[in-house]
Amino acid sequence: MTRGARSGLPVTASPPAAATSHPASRSSRRSAANGDDLLQEVASTAIGDPHRPALRERAIEAWLPLANNLAKRYAGRGEHIDDLIQTAAVGLVKAIDHFDDNRGVDFTAYAIPTILGELKRHFRDRAWAVRVPRRLQELRLAISAANSTLTHALGRSPKVADIATYLGVTEEAVLEGIEGARAYRTTSLSTPLGTDSTTELGDTLGTTEHDYELVELHVALTPAMAALPDRERKILTMRFYGNMTQAQIAEQVGVSQMHVSRLIATALARLHGYLTDDVR
Repeated sequence: MTRGARSGLPVTASPPAAATSHPASRSSRRSAANGDDLLQEVASTAIGDPHRPALRERAIEAWLPLANNLAKRYAGRGEHIDDLIQTAAVGLVKAIDHFDDNRGVDFTAYAIPTILGELKRHFRDRAWAVRVPRRLQELRLAISAANSTLTHALGRSPKVADIATYLGVTEEAVLEGIEGARAYRTTSLSTPLGTDSTTELGDTLGTTEHDYELVELHVALTPAMAALPDRERKILTMRFYGNMTQAQIAEQVGVSQMHVSRLIATALARLHGYLTDDVR
């Protein structure tokens, strides 16, 4: 007889855990479960099962170190490490959601290329300031990796020939990749030229000088004016150089103001035609 029975208190027998606990509930209490076990439980749990989201989240957390290590491979290439870790995590989630254990493929063999592919797409689609062909983007990554490896192996900065030999490409291809890498990052026109300088990079760029166009027009206008009849040339000079009104010009020339207006229009049309033909 149990103590509860001796005291007169009712005793409720607990059913076996296997009879009442869902497999997912047992898994959620196993803190020592590894990533493979969690993946198997995610795969064996129906999509509509309320326990599946928690299992999936734990599986992601279990495999995050793999994603983080892969992201760190691309550190120092111009992108913030936090952005790379986030991108790698996106690749990990895709790998977990699409992994099929029935194919007999180890998860790491499937997850690693999936995560690396996500990282490469990040560099290809979002990190470049100016879009360049995918071939050059991938070549830049290969050159960057080769440069790090060869610097460590040779004890010096590798030459173009060293990188070309290491990658199995021509020196021209390496130079093209290096040149294309200049499109990876742009420099703001507001960048100061020195630590104590108030001059910015944009201040050094040339601007369109419209006065040059006026000089060219003046040079072309001189022979065009000389080709006009004397009276038309005189009227234009009085109107545009002397700033005289049409009435004043009419009084000086001895014709009506309307006739002066027609002469000005005719002279301007001739000048336009002359200058247009000269340009052609």
